[in-house]
Amino acid sequence: MVEPTISAGNGTESAKNHFSKAVEEAKAGAQAFAGEVSSECKTRSGEAKDKASAFAADAKVKAAGYAEEGKAKASQAIVGVSKLIDDNAALIDEKVGVKYGDYARSASKSLADAGAKLDEKSIEDIGEDAKTFVRNSPWQALGIAAATGFVLSRLFRGK
Repeated sequence: MVEPTISAGNGTESAKNHFSKAVEEAKAGAQAFAGEVSSECKTRSGEAKDKASAFAADAKVKAAGYAEEGKAKASQAIVGVSKLIDDNAALIDEKVGVKYGDYARSASKSLADAGAKLDEKSIEDIGEDAKTFVRNSPWQALGIAAATGFVLSRLFRGK
Protein backbone atom coordinates (compact mmCIF):
# COMPACT_ATOMS: atom_id res chain seq x y z
CA MET A 1 0.00 0.00 0.00
CA VAL A 2 0.92 3.62 -0.36
CA GLU A 3 1.98 5.48 2.75
CA PRO A 4 0.17 8.70 3.40
CA THR A 5 2.42 11.70 3.31
CA ILE A 6 1.66 14.97 4.89
CA SER A 7 2.99 17.97 3.15
CA ALA A 8 2.81 21.51 4.22
CA GLY A 9 2.20 22.55 0.63
CA ASN A 10 -0.62 21.80 -1.69
CA GLY A 11 -2.89 18.79 -0.89
CA THR A 12 -3.40 18.25 -4.60
CA GLU A 13 0.23 17.17 -4.99
CA SER A 14 -0.23 14.56 -2.32
CA ALA A 15 -3.41 13.24 -3.97
CA LYS A 16 -1.66 13.08 -7.34
CA ASN A 17 1.20 11.09 -5.82
CA HIS A 18 -1.20 8.66 -4.15
CA PHE A 19 -3.16 8.26 -7.38
CA SER A 20 0.01 7.71 -9.45
CA LYS A 21 1.27 5.05 -7.04
CA ALA A 22 -2.13 3.36 -7.00
CA VAL A 23 -2.21 3.32 -10.81
CA GLU A 24 1.30 1.83 -10.92
CA GLU A 25 0.32 -0.87 -8.44
CA ALA A 26 -2.81 -1.64 -10.47
CA LYS A 27 -0.76 -1.90 -13.65
CA ALA A 28 1.74 -4.23 -11.98
CA GLY A 29 -1.10 -6.36 -10.59
CA ALA A 30 -2.79 -6.51 -13.99
CA GLN A 31 0.47 -7.54 -15.67
CA ALA A 32 1.05 -10.26 -13.10
CA PHE A 33 -2.53 -11.49 -13.50
CA ALA A 34 -2.20 -11.46 -17.29
CA GLY A 35 0.98 -13.53 -17.03
CA GLU A 36 -0.75 -16.08 -14.81
CA VAL A 37 -3.77 -16.27 -17.10
CA SER A 38 -1.55 -16.59 -20.17
CA SER A 39 0.45 -19.48 -18.70
CA GLU A 40 -2.75 -21.19 -17.52
CA CYS A 41 -4.26 -20.81 -21.01
CA LYS A 42 -1.16 -22.29 -22.59
CA THR A 43 -1.28 -25.23 -20.20
CA ARG A 44 -4.98 -25.88 -20.79
CA SER A 45 -4.57 -25.42 -24.53
CA GLY A 46 -1.79 -28.03 -24.58
CA GLU A 47 -3.94 -30.44 -22.57
CA ALA A 48 -6.88 -29.91 -24.93
CA LYS A 49 -4.68 -30.51 -27.97
CA ASP A 50 -3.33 -33.72 -26.44
CA LYS A 51 -6.84 -34.98 -25.67
CA ALA A 52 -8.05 -34.08 -29.16
CA SER A 53 -5.09 -35.87 -30.74
CA ALA A 54 -5.72 -38.97 -28.66
CA PHE A 55 -9.41 -38.90 -29.57
CA ALA A 56 -8.61 -38.48 -33.28
CA ALA A 57 -6.12 -41.34 -33.20
CA ASP A 58 -8.67 -43.58 -31.47
CA ALA A 59 -11.36 -42.61 -33.99
CA LYS A 60 -8.99 -43.33 -36.87
CA VAL A 61 -8.20 -46.80 -35.52
CA LYS A 62 -11.89 -47.58 -35.01
CA ALA A 63 -12.81 -46.29 -38.48
CA ALA A 64 -10.08 -48.42 -40.06
CA GLY A 65 -11.39 -51.46 -38.21
CA TYR A 66 -14.94 -50.80 -39.36
CA ALA A 67 -13.74 -50.26 -42.93
CA GLU A 68 -11.84 -53.56 -42.92
CA GLU A 69 -14.88 -55.33 -41.50
CA GLY A 70 -17.13 -53.78 -44.15
CA LYS A 71 -14.69 -54.72 -46.89
CA ALA A 72 -14.64 -58.33 -45.71
CA LYS A 73 -18.44 -58.49 -45.56
CA ALA A 74 -18.78 -56.95 -49.03
CA SER A 75 -16.27 -59.42 -50.44
CA GLN A 76 -18.14 -62.32 -48.83
CA ALA A 77 -21.45 -61.03 -50.19
CA ILE A 78 -20.06 -60.75 -53.73
CA VAL A 79 -18.65 -64.28 -53.56
CA GLY A 80 -21.99 -65.50 -52.15
CA VAL A 81 -23.90 -63.98 -55.07
CA SER A 82 -21.37 -65.54 -57.43
CA LYS A 83 -21.97 -68.98 -55.90
CA LEU A 84 -25.73 -68.48 -56.04
CA ILE A 85 -25.56 -67.63 -59.75
CA ASP A 86 -23.20 -70.53 -60.40
CA ASP A 87 -25.50 -72.94 -58.55
CA ASN A 88 -28.46 -71.80 -60.65
CA ALA A 89 -26.65 -71.82 -64.01
CA ALA A 90 -27.90 -75.35 -64.75
CA LEU A 91 -31.48 -74.22 -64.13
CA ILE A 92 -30.93 -71.29 -66.50
CA ASP A 93 -29.62 -73.77 -69.09
CA GLU A 94 -32.85 -75.74 -68.80
CA LYS A 95 -35.33 -72.88 -68.72
CA VAL A 96 -33.81 -70.27 -71.02
CA GLY A 97 -31.00 -71.92 -72.92
CA VAL A 98 -27.34 -72.88 -72.74
CA LYS A 99 -26.25 -69.55 -74.15
CA TYR A 100 -27.80 -67.68 -71.20
CA GLY A 101 -26.44 -70.27 -68.78
CA ASP A 102 -22.98 -69.52 -70.12
CA TYR A 103 -23.64 -65.79 -69.59
CA ALA A 104 -24.59 -66.57 -65.99
CA ARG A 105 -21.42 -68.63 -65.49
CA SER A 106 -19.34 -65.82 -66.97
CA ALA A 107 -21.02 -63.29 -64.67
CA SER A 108 -20.48 -65.63 -61.73
CA LYS A 109 -16.77 -65.93 -62.55
CA SER A 110 -16.47 -62.15 -62.90
CA LEU A 111 -18.15 -61.63 -59.53
CA ALA A 112 -15.90 -64.22 -57.88
CA ASP A 113 -12.82 -62.49 -59.34
CA ALA A 114 -14.08 -59.08 -58.17
CA GLY A 115 -14.66 -60.46 -54.66
CA ALA A 116 -11.16 -61.93 -54.57
CA LYS A 117 -9.60 -58.66 -55.79
CA LEU A 118 -11.57 -56.70 -53.20
CA ASP A 119 -10.39 -59.04 -50.47
CA GLU A 120 -6.75 -58.65 -51.56
CA LYS A 121 -6.75 -54.83 -51.71
CA SER A 122 -6.10 -52.60 -48.73
CA ILE A 123 -8.50 -49.85 -47.72
CA GLU A 124 -5.97 -47.23 -48.87
CA ASP A 125 -5.77 -48.83 -52.32
CA ILE A 126 -9.56 -48.91 -52.59
CA GLY A 127 -9.68 -45.23 -51.62
CA GLU A 128 -7.09 -44.36 -54.27
CA ASP A 129 -9.01 -46.34 -56.89
CA ALA A 130 -12.19 -44.46 -55.98
CA LYS A 131 -10.41 -41.09 -56.23
CA THR A 132 -8.99 -42.03 -59.63
CA PHE A 133 -12.41 -43.15 -60.86
CA VAL A 134 -14.06 -39.91 -59.72
CA ARG A 135 -11.32 -37.81 -61.35
CA ASN A 136 -11.59 -39.71 -64.63
CA SER A 137 -15.40 -40.01 -64.74
CA PRO A 138 -17.01 -37.39 -62.50
CA TRP A 139 -20.44 -37.56 -64.15
CA GLN A 140 -20.57 -41.32 -63.97
CA ALA A 141 -19.51 -41.18 -60.30
CA LEU A 142 -22.24 -38.64 -59.61
CA GLY A 143 -24.82 -40.84 -61.32
CA ILE A 144 -23.72 -43.88 -59.32
CA ALA A 145 -23.87 -41.89 -56.08
CA ALA A 146 -27.36 -40.61 -56.90
CA ALA A 147 -28.61 -44.09 -57.81
CA THR A 148 -27.08 -45.58 -54.67
CA GLY A 149 -28.66 -42.86 -52.56
CA PHE A 150 -32.02 -43.50 -54.16
CA VAL A 151 -31.82 -47.26 -53.58
CA LEU A 152 -30.68 -46.83 -49.98
CA SER A 153 -33.44 -44.32 -49.27
CA ARG A 154 -36.01 -46.76 -50.65
CA LEU A 155 -34.56 -49.60 -48.57
CA PHE A 156 -34.49 -47.66 -45.31
CA ARG A 157 -37.68 -45.70 -45.81
CA GLY A 158 -39.64 -48.32 -43.87
CA LYS A 159 -42.83 -48.11 -45.93
